[in-house]
Amino acid sequence: MTQQQPIQLYYWPTPNGHKITIMLEELGLPYEVRPVDITRGDQFDPEFLRISPNNKMPAITDPEGPGGEPLSLFESGAILIYLAEKSGRFIPQEPAAYYSMMQWLMFQMGGLGPMAGQAHHFRNYAPETIDYAVNRYTNEVHRLYGVMDRRLAESEYLAGEYSIVDMASWPWVRPHERQGQDLDDFPNLKHWFQVIEERPAVQRALEVLAEASSRGKEGSGFDEKAREILFGSEQYRQH
Repeated sequence: MTQQQPIQLYYWPTPNGHKITIMLEELGLPYEVRPVDITRGDQFDPEFLRISPNNKMPAITDPEGPGGEPLSLFESGAILIYLAEKSGRFIPQEPAAYYSMMQWLMFQMGGLGPMAGQAHHFRNYAPETIDYAVNRYTNEVHRLYGVMDRRLAESEYLAGEYSIVDMASWPWVRPHERQGQDLDDFPNLKHWFQVIEERPAVQRALEVLAEASSRGKEGSGFDEKAREILFGSEQYRQH
């Protein structure tokens, strides 16, 4: 039996990055991590841009893609769908359940992730406090948490059974305190969060480059150069 070639994962330990390590660990697929240190500008490297033209990680290259040909993908949601369909796991097969799952995945990609990211930014990284922005995004994340809490009052997981939706959403709830949220306000969401946190694959996934995540925390090496790379004019320059 031919040994499966490892998937190349272009990664940094952020919520979107954690989505993919969780999925790969849950599947038990072999993978190799190619660190993309976004605090040092690795995302602008021409080689990486050929794989992820939007200069965002995560991205993957699967040497054994469709038809046995290599396939590169960027965008965490697309990667999750690909891996789920490739393996036939963590994605519903029945059409109605599939589209129910898909709507919650789009909820995460279009709502929870962007809004939580903005709350996180304006509360922790903006060079000056802008009350309107802080309140706007903190309140919107609170509302979105409420949507999930109501859903989880009637379902153990966001799409019924444990799926890529939970893997996509959980990492964005993990930094809830930095988004100005208290999980005690959302008992169903809190229970869901704790259940997923205890999964061995999730715990393993969080250890991938765990020490590197300290660079993105206040007082732990996140300097002005990193701030400029992540939030300044560098990201708008043509690469």
